[in-house]
Amino acid sequence: MDSATEFERLRPAMFGLAYRLLGSAAEAEDAVQDAYPKWAGADRESIASPRAWLAKVVTNLCLNRLTSARVQRERYVGPWLPEPVLTSTDVLGPLETAEQRDSVSLAMLVLLEQLSPVERAVFVLKEAFAYSHREIAGILDVSEVNSRQLHSRARKALDRSDERRVSNPRQHEKLVESFLSAARDGDLPALESLLAADVTAWSDGGGKVTAARRPVHGAAKVARLYAGMFAGAGQVSIEILEVNGGPAVVATAGDVLFGILGFEVVDGRIRGLRAVGNPDKLAFLSGQLSRSGWPAGS
Repeated sequence: MDSATEFERLRPAMFGLAYRLLGSAAEAEDAVQDAYPKWAGADRESIASPRAWLAKVVTNLCLNRLTSARVQRERYVGPWLPEPVLTSTDVLGPLETAEQRDSVSLAMLVLLEQLSPVERAVFVLKEAFAYSHREIAGILDVSEVNSRQLHSRARKALDRSDERRVSNPRQHEKLVESFLSAARDGDLPALESLLAADVTAWSDGGGKVTAARRPVHGAAKVARLYAGMFAGAGQVSIEILEVNGGPAVVATAGDVLFGILGFEVVDGRIRGLRAVGNPDKLAFLSGQLSRSGWPAGS
């Protein structure tokens, strides 16, 4: 297999790794592309495992980017959310288990922002890609003991044992369908019944489109927010698609994507809603939809 073919075979896994590390599809694409010249110029005979070799290169490229990304996000206007990605294809690699889906959810990617860059790398390599601590030590140039310590520290920081209860995918989708129906009808009691009492809604407009600058808390306030939003949606086309491993509301006007709404479900109720409207963050998803021939005229 020639070098270009081998690289393309591994591209989805490398993009999935970079995306989990950066929370940005555009930056993940750049990191993977920056890895190619290194791969093309490497002595192939000295590479025992192309997957591990590329994981090391991509991870280190991402670690360099994460430092500057943190500074930019501190200056971000309003809540920062990751760039959404359509996951009905294998663009992020296989998402066959609930754990794999959870690893690319908007909720998890936001949580990963709490970690230091190296903690994030260890956690992603171990949890999402099942690398051993020996392999991670080689990728990050740390000791195996240090890898275990970093992983333990990351797990404690991200401990959502009472919250990370991933619902049955079909139940999750039915809940989103019920939410959408109640919001369109302006049925506040029905909306509130679908929301956890401590639900929170975040909106990421990046200062480029109208969006709440602060999170909205509580079932009553969140229900009013979305009932009003959908009541004023006008000629907007709305569809439920798989985004970041779960069902999300995708909204377009004509052929222009202008927002997605993702849902975090815990114990059969919606615990978190994350809306992304910043057009820069929708560019990757918009391209995915365009290539798939969407919208289909819903």
